[in-house]
Amino acid sequence: MTSILIADDQALVRVGLRKILESEPETTVVGEAKDGEDAVAATRQLRPDVVLMDIRMPVLDGIEATKRIVSAQPGTRVLILTTFGLDTYVYDALRAGASGFMLKDAPPEEIVAAVRIVASGDALLAPAVTRAVIEEFARQRPAAPPAPPPALAELTPREREVLDLLARGLSNPEICERLVITEATAKTHVARILQKLVLRDRVQAVIYAYETGLVQAGAT
Repeated sequence: MTSILIADDQALVRVGLRKILESEPETTVVGEAKDGEDAVAATRQLRPDVVLMDIRMPVLDGIEATKRIVSAQPGTRVLILTTFGLDTYVYDALRAGASGFMLKDAPPEEIVAAVRIVASGDALLAPAVTRAVIEEFARQRPAAPPAPPPALAELTPREREVLDLLARGLSNPEICERLVITEATAKTHVARILQKLVLRDRVQAVIYAYETGLVQAGAT
């Protein structure tokens, strides 16, 4: 059973999400929060598996709330909910430690699937809109590429290839097709990359690749 906390300042949104999630036999909503501060406090008390986090909330916004939750409750994962596909805060939310994001108007089955993906320990990078957002906000941060961090030297040439493709938004099946490897091998490579670079999930690997200059925004 996956436990979920819904954080949104709009009561109607919280009610709608609760109905969607509680209609599933394997998910349960353990609480609601009307702002970021409430979300942090409720997460500390309830320890949900997943927090559905709105970005724009009073008292404490979703970005700062995500930072506090991820740092204090590493077992809880945050899935950002946003109204706009290119919300100017999404990239910051991912950097804060969110494991992905969904549009609020996504079909119910996509929201349920997103919660399952995040709860399983993976990151939500599959939708094409995610690739567009990461590219957009990486592009908004022009800077001279820094010197490659020492940790990159620990990666094998194949792991560097996989990280490069992962950072461009490719899923495991797409990586398999590009490199002609099995899905089990791709998963192993991804797991080793995350371990060597001390990263939590695929989203953080994407952010790392952009911020270290390994991948340039707009590259294909």
